[in-house]
Amino acid sequence: MAEDKDPIETREWLDSLDEVVRNSGPERAGYLLREMGRRALESHVDLPSSIVTPFVNTIPPVEEKAMPGDLFMERRIRSLVRWNALAMVMRANDNDEGLGGHISSFSSSATLYDVGFNYFFRGAENGHPGDLVFYQGHSAPGMYARSYLERRIEEEQLDNFRREVDGNGLSSYPHPWLMPDYWQFPTVSMGLGPIQAIYQAHVMKYQQSRGLLDHGDRNVWCFMGDGECDEPESLGAIALAGRERMGNLNFVINCNLQRLDGPVRGNGKIIQELEGVFRGAGWNVIKVIWGRKWDPLLAKDKTGLLRKRMDEVCDGELQNYKYNGGAYTREHFFGKYPELLELVKDLSDEDIMYLNRGGHDPYKVYAAYAEAVAETERPTVILAMTVKGYGMGEAGEANNETHSLKKLDMDSLKAFRDRFGIPISDDELARVPYYRPEPDSPEMRYMRQRREELGGLIPARRSEMELLKTPPLESFSKLLESSGKREISTTMAFVRLLSNLVKDKEVGERVVPIVPDEARTFGMEGMFRQLGIYSSVGQRYTPHDAGQIMFYKEDKQGQILEEGINEAGAFSAWLAAATSYSTSGYSMVPFYIYYSMFGFQRIGDLAWAAGDCQARGFLIGATAGRTTLNGEGLQHQDGHSHLQASTIPNCVSYDPAYAYELTVIIQDGLHRMYELGENKFYYITTMNENYLQPAMPEGAEEGIIKGMYRLRASSGKKHLRVQLMGAGTILREVEAAASILERDYGVDADIWSLTSVNELQREGKAVQRWNLLHPEEEPRVPYVTAQLQDASGPFVAATDYIKAYTDQIREFVPGHFTVLGTDGYGRSDTRARLRDFFEVSREFVVLAALKALADLGEIEPAKVSAAMQDLGISPDKIDPLTV
Repeated sequence: MAEDKDPIETREWLDSLDEVVRNSGPERAGYLLREMGRRALESHVDLPSSIVTPFVNTIPPVEEKAMPGDLFMERRIRSLVRWNALAMVMRANDNDEGLGGHISSFSSSATLYDVGFNYFFRGAENGHPGDLVFYQGHSAPGMYARSYLERRIEEEQLDNFRREVDGNGLSSYPHPWLMPDYWQFPTVSMGLGPIQAIYQAHVMKYQQSRGLLDHGDRNVWCFMGDGECDEPESLGAIALAGRERMGNLNFVINCNLQRLDGPVRGNGKIIQELEGVFRGAGWNVIKVIWGRKWDPLLAKDKTGLLRKRMDEVCDGELQNYKYNGGAYTREHFFGKYPELLELVKDLSDEDIMYLNRGGHDPYKVYAAYAEAVAETERPTVILAMTVKGYGMGEAGEANNETHSLKKLDMDSLKAFRDRFGIPISDDELARVPYYRPEPDSPEMRYMRQRREELGGLIPARRSEMELLKTPPLESFSKLLESSGKREISTTMAFVRLLSNLVKDKEVGERVVPIVPDEARTFGMEGMFRQLGIYSSVGQRYTPHDAGQIMFYKEDKQGQILEEGINEAGAFSAWLAAATSYSTSGYSMVPFYIYYSMFGFQRIGDLAWAAGDCQARGFLIGATAGRTTLNGEGLQHQDGHSHLQASTIPNCVSYDPAYAYELTVIIQDGLHRMYELGENKFYYITTMNENYLQPAMPEGAEEGIIKGMYRLRASSGKKHLRVQLMGAGTILREVEAAASILERDYGVDADIWSLTSVNELQREGKAVQRWNLLHPEEEPRVPYVTAQLQDASGPFVAATDYIKAYTDQIREFVPGHFTVLGTDGYGRSDTRARLRDFFEVSREFVVLAALKALADLGEIEPAKVSAAMQDLGISPDKIDPLTV
């Protein structure tokens, strides 16, 4: 700070400001300062650019809203929750070493949750839709411990923490798939909770604006850690929340100043850093740094040195103070300035040790939450400073090893028991028993009363689904017919289907088309005018293309969600809509269309979370395949998304070649997910290559859905025969190869369309498992085997995906099986050149068929060599996997 060259003048300015505040209030003072700032800029005065406030609480004591409840009773309940959470984790590790569990994260955030449970988190039993809470994953033991006191969870379940295989267990973290009536959101994968919470609030605003649901004063709460903010997803979407003025969203960041291995910002201040980031994004920022025990010291400090010292210390020092105790803090914190030592001369070292941090002070936390829910125009973030491992003494409090702490030694356990007043004797302590008062005890009555007034017990998840009457296949009849002489892509066929679906009386208004920023790429611009693009403020400008039919139309009631160049955000919006049946009791039908390469590869963790929370909806991987997107190259061409999709157990994936296949799949998906209530979501690839779309063959529906059907049977006039399989655009190469084989080589070929290798593989594995477990029953036959068992000749399959994708069904194919695929990195060129390069072109399908016949002794190898020359294939061709 520069030297004050005229302290008297400075004092006069400060006195004037104080006078304005006293006589006209802080709002008038703020207005004058803003005007002075504007004038200073006009005069080219270099102003400080900081948007960070001093390192003290945002809400001064005189402005804190008073907490109305019984502090003693709430502390008692909080202490019991702490104990049972600790006991659960310790007992889990005593019974079976290595199961793990986390104690320290919840120990630092117990008060943050407790105040929410007692006063702010509303359930859905009193006619209110219920608030949505994204619990920090590592704090799950604390939620179980509270539910144990509420008698929702029994001791046997606590003892089965992290033991789920035999049932009646508790999952390690929030997993709706494993606890479908309890957890709402999967959050333990760092960063996913925050981005999901933002888009959950966003979709709720969208539903409200469209008149679909009245969310009223419903709030979304997201709990996270300061170390978690290093994840790009944690802060990557906060600007959206500020821009869209999401007053229904509250972040609570537990700033215990520690990551897993050490301090978060040991050389800096994470709270100050986050304050600047969130303020810059338009959020209401509330800092809860110091507890009530600091208030008298701050009031007594007339020199300003205490605030100055608070601003000076870095997080690494703050951690040292709490770890090393009161005497150390007196010497190293207060001891820097003699005036501060004088300020605390009447405090003992123990008094200094227990100068509390704001996140452990229920009064401070209550005041912050009350202000947060009163703010309806901006999202709020509460930055609460706590101590990791709070209450664990030397064993874990503010210790770098706290995160890994699973047990306490006996002395630490006794100290913990005594500190929180748990009525357990020394004799009992060794087995770390749970403790739960009788139902009619004052604590339990108080606990029940608080939750009854707030609308019921939480966490809780609505697992039943509002079923919808979905349109029959006949309603899409035009897409089942031939396109005549017009060539169209399956992407365009999807857009036509979607345009048809949004007009359906039963589900039309529930359809949510979602794109990152590629609607024109996918041919969806016709929907701009028809449906409008959702904007929370409508359209405040006249678009430059207003005179065109397909102008860019933003609308407060718009149906399309266009989330910008932001795949993670667009997927999170899809996820919020895909789980609306549970979060809001209102089923929605989201379609997220995107470059297939930018799906599972880029946001795979979110896709896994979608499976966990039982999302229902459609992911449309457009411009799919490694050779279809011919000009874009390595980072854009997808040859593996279906294999990635196969890793998610309840993700159903398809790679249709024709419009009728796509239509049958989507209609069946609508029926299964929304009319039958099956717990699945769909991934479907579409391509941007234009070609003639044939009419659907009679009776093809079952095979399309199961994963394969015979598209064309050969004439059967030749003495040689092969079975050719294809998927997506490569099916057309297979069809062309069949014609070449028949015309030039005297080989008949049946053609099979592989609509879903993944579904065929799953069905085959399920049959194998049934046969394994029923050795005396007549063996069942996998669908692939049953379809092909009467087919003669070798089998050849070609897709636009890597060979491992189709290799999944090798064991079910009853004969010689050759797989062609697009292994290697993508690259730019024409489709024909790419298909030749990756060896999935019609010529390579022909070669593979002839080589298979030679392997089986049905033709001479020399005929294969001659065919290679005819087909222009060199034996010295470069392997695409090596370049």
